[in-house]
Amino acid sequence: MKLRVCLIIPTLDQGGAEKQISLLARGLDRNEFEAIVIVLTRTGPREQELLDIGIKVHHINKRSKFDPFAWLRLRKLLKQLKPDIVHTWLFAANAYGRSAALSARVPVILGSERSVDPWKNGLQFWIDRFLLKRTHGLTANSQGTIDFYQQHGLDSTRFQLIPNGIEPVTPSRLSRAEACQKMGVSTERKIIISVGRLWAQKGYKNLLWAVELLRVMREDICYVIVGEGPDRERLELYRDNIRGASQIFFLGHRTDVSDLLPHCEVLWNGSLYEGQSNVIMEAMQSGVAVIASDIPGNRELVQHERTGLLYPLGNVNDLTRITNLLLNDDSRRKAMTDNAKQHIQTEHSVEQMIARHAAYYRTKVSDR
Repeated sequence: MKLRVCLIIPTLDQGGAEKQISLLARGLDRNEFEAIVIVLTRTGPREQELLDIGIKVHHINKRSKFDPFAWLRLRKLLKQLKPDIVHTWLFAANAYGRSAALSARVPVILGSERSVDPWKNGLQFWIDRFLLKRTHGLTANSQGTIDFYQQHGLDSTRFQLIPNGIEPVTPSRLSRAEACQKMGVSTERKIIISVGRLWAQKGYKNLLWAVELLRVMREDICYVIVGEGPDRERLELYRDNIRGASQIFFLGHRTDVSDLLPHCEVLWNGSLYEGQSNVIMEAMQSGVAVIASDIPGNRELVQHERTGLLYPLGNVNDLTRITNLLLNDDSRRKAMTDNAKQHIQTEHSVEQMIARHAAYYRTKVSDR
């Protein structure tokens, strides 16, 4: 008899957690599991890839931070679906989903923490602790995330570490000239790229300032930012007030990142906090050198001087210096990207991520 697994997440946007939940739902063995996705707040571009292979997606339409009617709709839906397992992802779904699953008497209730979350307040950590004590465990994609929650009173032995998975890279369908044309940059430039939501967590202001400093050392670079978010207008205004503005390009949301990445020399990740960056993994798999802020989630992927480079968080001078050195040393960059590709292939395949979840689900059901 198949195990029915309800995966609950706030949205189906283009974020990292949303990508992982889509990969998991699509990849679970259909002879053993029936995966159903429940979207708490709003849909997004990930929904269609689920629907295309027949995975059911339900919408709760939560309308505000505190929406008791959404909780009631979710509980009613869980009673109708009668899942064997509810697995919630991210705080809103963890709070609404696990509590509704408890009320609906779901046999196995799991949560998932995907990032270090310094924005949480005392009440939110209390909710995390309260629900963990009454449910059956949590998954996390990095040891840094587990360590962070342990510091806030959650029992680390209740976590199961399951690193993110990434699909095998496919060769870019674009030539270098075509990729540069799509990005609006010159083929003669060395391209530095960042990919991610335009908000404070990603540290873009520091990265823009680093471009200005790097231009003092060399004139052959450009910086491309792929993504949308609430800080776009502010960041564009900041860009327009520095000398290097003409070589900084905001591309907005793109669906062709996998075709553009291989034509870039360096990926910058300046995040203030992360869980485990899908973008870093994609860059490593695509042969792009990664330079990232030295924070727990990043340092589990980027082994300094082996699979990439780390710089002290917020230290723009160091970021500028090591980027310049790396751009000047093709053989060093090639050695790092070769090591990075091997690391991703052996430790972060989609198949491994799905198999680890499936084994965890089996264990939890058998423990009941």
